[in-house]
Amino acid sequence: MSLDPLPEPPEHLRQRQLTLIEFSEPLYRTHGVKRNPKTPGSVGTNRFDAPDGTYDVVYYGRDPYCAFVETFAHPAGTRSVTTAALKSRALSTLRPLRPLILIDLTQSGSLFRIGADARLFTSEYNISQRWSKALHDHPAGVQGLLYVCRLDPTRQSVALFIDREPKLIELERQSWYASGPQRLLLAQIIEHYRIELIESHYVAPRKPVGSQIQEVFPELND
Repeated sequence: MSLDPLPEPPEHLRQRQLTLIEFSEPLYRTHGVKRNPKTPGSVGTNRFDAPDGTYDVVYYGRDPYCAFVETFAHPAGTRSVTTAALKSRALSTLRPLRPLILIDLTQSGSLFRIGADARLFTSEYNISQRWSKALHDHPAGVQGLLYVCRLDPTRQSVALFIDREPKLIELERQSWYASGPQRLLLAQIIEHYRIELIESHYVAPRKPVGSQIQEVFPELND
C-alpha cells in the first residue's frame, strides 16, 4: 500500500501565518574544494529549488554532521566513503552578517499551520519545489527555510533564497581530509554513522572512534 503524496500548497497560503525565526548561528556547507561555498550547485535538481528557475537556492547544514551526511551519504543506504571523495570536498563555516529571517519548519505546529506535513522533507522533489515557490512568494519575504534533515531527523538544514541577498561571511574552509582537528571530527562522524572509509580500494573494518583515529589517522597520535 503506497502512501498518499504530499498535498499541493493551499490556494490561500499567502494569508496563512508562518513560523518565523531570526537565525544568526554558523552555517556549514560541503562543496568542491575549488568552488565558492556561497554559490548554488546543480540548479533545479534539489529539494527546494525553484520549479521555474526564478531564484537560486543554496543549502547548508546547521552543524558539520548534517553537512557531511547530506553530501557523502545522500543516497539512503550509503555505507562507505572514499578518501578521494573526502579530499575533493571542503567543509566551510559561514556566519550571517545580520540575522536571517527564515521559515522555521522544525517547530511544533509550523507544518500544520501551512497545510503540510513531514512528507515535505521526503516527498518527490517536484512537489517540494512547488512548496518552495509558494513559501518564497509569501508576503513575509523570508530569506530561506529551516527544515529537518531527511537522512538524520535530529539534524537541521537551511535552504537560502539567493535573490533575497542573504549576506554571509566565510569563517573557515578546510578539506574534509585535512590533518589535525578536522581528522578528529571526520573520525567522529564516520563512527557515528557507521560509515566505512575506503582507502586504496581497501575497506577498513569499522572500529570504535579511538581505533579509527589511531589506525586511519596515525598522525593524530604524535
